[in-house]
Amino acid sequence: MNRPQRISALLSASLDPVECRVDDESHLHAGHAGAASGGGHYRLRLVSSRFDGLGKLARHRLVYDCLREMMQKEIHALAMTLLTPDEARSA
Repeated sequence: MNRPQRISALLSASLDPVECRVDDESHLHAGHAGAASGGGHYRLRLVSSRFDGLGKLARHRLVYDCLREMMQKEIHALAMTLLTPDEARSA
């Protein structure tokens, strides 16, 4: 399983998303200091009812908690769009 698939699997197991898209943008950061350590750059779009009633910071914490085992070594940067299903429908 590659890293984007592992990220998706970990998030799906905990947050039961209706949408989970992980894009690997590591190639855009070649030569970057963080890329030298082997950590990748990813963009995440996650839609989950688990975000209902939560602010941006609490949503980010949920995601970071799910990905704890991958942070620092396998993930150097993670850009996140985290929405409730209602927010996704109106976006």
